[in-house]
Amino acid sequence: MNSFQKEQWLADMIAWRRNLHAHPEPGWLEYRTAAFVAAQLASLGLEVTVGRGACSSKARMGVPDAETIRAHEQLALKEGVDPEWLGRMKGGHTAVVGVLRGAKPGPVIALRFDLDCVEVGEDEGSEHLPRKLGFASRRPGLMHACGHDGHLAIGLGVAAKLAASANELAGEVRLLFQPAEEGCRGAQSMVESGWLDGVDYLFCGHIGLKSNTVGEIVGSVSGFLSTTKIDAVFRGRAAHAGESPEQGNNALLAACAAALHLHGISRHGGGATRVNVGRLEGGAGRNVVPGEASLKLELRGETEELNAYMAGETSRILAAAAALYDVTCEWVTVGRGTSVEGDVSLIPLIEKECAALEAVGSFIGTLPFGASEDATFMLRKVQEQGGRGVYMLFGSPLAAGHHHPSFDFDERVLGIAAELLVRLVLVCPYWPAEDQSGTFN
Repeated sequence: MNSFQKEQWLADMIAWRRNLHAHPEPGWLEYRTAAFVAAQLASLGLEVTVGRGACSSKARMGVPDAETIRAHEQLALKEGVDPEWLGRMKGGHTAVVGVLRGAKPGPVIALRFDLDCVEVGEDEGSEHLPRKLGFASRRPGLMHACGHDGHLAIGLGVAAKLAASANELAGEVRLLFQPAEEGCRGAQSMVESGWLDGVDYLFCGHIGLKSNTVGEIVGSVSGFLSTTKIDAVFRGRAAHAGESPEQGNNALLAACAAALHLHGISRHGGGATRVNVGRLEGGAGRNVVPGEASLKLELRGETEELNAYMAGETSRILAAAAALYDVTCEWVTVGRGTSVEGDVSLIPLIEKECAALEAVGSFIGTLPFGASEDATFMLRKVQEQGGRGVYMLFGSPLAAGHHHPSFDFDERVLGIAAELLVRLVLVCPYWPAEDQSGTFN
């Protein structure tokens, strides 16, 4: 690829990123985003699967209610989404898979990219670059505040380059565009739909996080935290707060008590644990004893056992808080992520390909992740059947931290990440998997 072609390739990725950034969509509602991706892949000649063929309906977690789904489908139509693509994704089945088959036999290589946004309102200040350049979110309360718009642009850039290099391909390449990463709700549905079956190599990655220099690559993060996402609803009895407060059972007080005590769960000597009540809602008017309240919370643990400990303590506290205020509490798990380690045997291969890229200035073999990702289910599936996988970091300075209203990244990272992934796809069929010395043919 000459310098002009590289410049155009990066320009295309930046344009795709900005288009997607302006139209963020939450998990299982990514109709415009998924249709945009599917149309791009189809135009490149890939075999495209969307909807129920790309994700198992029953394995989805945290799916919005039917009314919300219908509203987003109508919005997608108003925004010009092709009714054919929308029809295939109906009911919140927004996964997309693009497949390229090489002319020569070889391994099955999968790359995973995430579709959804974060429920954060975007910075409205004039100095915020997406606002200044006119591609800030057009949807109140929603924003690509975690870089998924960049991940999607990288995926489309990889697809474009591989489609143009089809004669160099050996084996099969699966590009997995996953819904509902936020809240760890979507990966398992793609695992259960069979798209990780037979995969020999899986490459996942993320912009930024603990790598904040353009041109820096982290070969494989470690230390994924197992996690459980829970929605809880307390139901009591509403009453007039002045005339008959004794007739009420205050669901909001029960929820508040639960939130305080959840954050007081004892730490564990076996390793790191986390709890966060991210949202508490309840009540009607100032003169009404609240009859209903809800919590949205998450738990994390360094291992599955530690996460299970946190889940057990959470169940006990929710039930006890409800009993204390004579209300009921029902809770449901709406997301889940597991703990897994990437295959360090792939790090020398990644380092070798990074060394061949002029834009890569530094390489770090591994860094602790310290967070959760439902790509862990994909990694685990691949490893269980004898394949290998890693979760990389693509370095970029950030205007503000992930999930912050002012989040933004350096768009040069798009070209660096895409070029690295293309090189890995092309070289994997010729890499002797049994050779872990760092010397590759």
